[in-house]
Amino acid sequence: MAGRKRKDNFASEDPWRVFRIMSEFVEGFEVLSRVGKAVSIFGSSRLKPENKYYKLAEETAYLLAKEGFAIITGSGAGIMEAANKGAKKAKGQSIGLNIQLPAEQKPNRYVGTLLDFHYFFVRKVMFVKYARAFVIMPGGYGTLDEFTEAINLIQTHRIPQFPVILFGSEYWKGMLDWLKDKVLKDGNISKGDLDIFVVVDTPKQVVQAIKKFYQKKLFFKNLFF
Repeated sequence: MAGRKRKDNFASEDPWRVFRIMSEFVEGFEVLSRVGKAVSIFGSSRLKPENKYYKLAEETAYLLAKEGFAIITGSGAGIMEAANKGAKKAKGQSIGLNIQLPAEQKPNRYVGTLLDFHYFFVRKVMFVKYARAFVIMPGGYGTLDEFTEAINLIQTHRIPQFPVILFGSEYWKGMLDWLKDKVLKDGNISKGDLDIFVVVDTPKQVVQAIKKFYQKKLFFKNLFF
């Protein structure tokens, strides 16, 4: 009887869930396809405005927006708020991809264009599909998830390589040492896999890293085609 009940629930709920997933994809594609070049910025929602990385995230977004990049964040507090604030200050496009959580996340007041998602995986597709670069500021599990998924997709050639930038060598030092001294040494990644991302310490270096990547890409495109 219990097995039949579970089957009935699956028949009545899960197939219909596909339409909700589809609607989130359609709305995301429709809105973000009009944005143009963009940079996704990630980081902790727990950092306060007085934190140095909050201020650096704001400056980074400001400089990128001045270069014509739309700024995409998860729309929440902390680093996300700082990035949206910097984009708005520069009069650039300030985009937030909000996620519905049991403890409700409220979009920050600096978001200009807001999209709401129920499914994490749909939201993550939007971050990758419409970004020319990822900037990974200090953060926790969610930030690490976005970072490792991006470099894994590049490593496995599921997406073309694009700039993945870790901000704050001091903050990320322990992880970087572990990747080199343990993961690489044990043969679980190749030496070239460490070149999928770069580490910077200033907002200007973020802009320079993105420009350098695309200038190099354009050079080789012109050279061979």
